[in-house]
Amino acid sequence: MHKPYWILLSVLITVGLKAGEADVLSANAVCDSPEYCSFAVTVRHADTGWTHYADAWEVLTPEGELLATRVLAHPHVNEQPFTRSLPNVPVPAELEVVIIRAHDSVHAYGGREIRLRLER
Repeated sequence: MHKPYWILLSVLITVGLKAGEADVLSANAVCDSPEYCSFAVTVRHADTGWTHYADAWEVLTPEGELLATRVLAHPHVNEQPFTRSLPNVPVPAELEVVIIRAHDSVHAYGGREIRLRLER
């Protein structure tokens, strides 16, 4: 009698897990000064709704120090891939490369990252 509910639950869990990690497809930086850069990042993730979606991307130093986080406030189920910007990120003047990675609400990190060379 309860078997159909278990099948439905199993299907929903499987569909949610197939969304995988969030991948950074591309990134661009414009450094208007030696200390500040603005970033535009394109992310792809098979968002399924509020329970599994790309919820942020980050800018890090090559050593893993967090420079900035762009919080993504809602799922992008019907907008894939999508690009979001983050202006005025403080970036040390001597830094030549940053790492851009995305985060999703189920897997955290693990998708494709990008090493971005800064042009100043």
